[in-house]
Amino acid sequence: MHTMIYDSDAFSVFQLDWARETGDQAAEAAPQQGGFEIVDKFARKEIFLEGHVADGFRARVRSLMESSPSTEDIDEFLDGFSALSRLNLHAH
Repeated sequence: MHTMIYDSDAFSVFQLDWARETGDQAAEAAPQQGGFEIVDKFARKEIFLEGHVADGFRARVRSLMESSPSTEDIDEFLDGFSALSRLNLHAH
């Protein structure tokens, strides 16, 4: 599943979740796999966060949301991740 969780003039953030495809009931009960895609609209770049990095991103977003941030605050937070991106965004 691909869900947009944030959208501004500068950034879009998508949460990606996909279930493990096995017949094993223990695997099906485990947390879903996935991550976050951050799109920097001005730089035309994107970054995908998964695993421990995605877990850290999720925790930092929760902490940020506790302060009722403005759009500018959120964009500033996301801008810190833009430096990690090395992939140019290409429209298909």
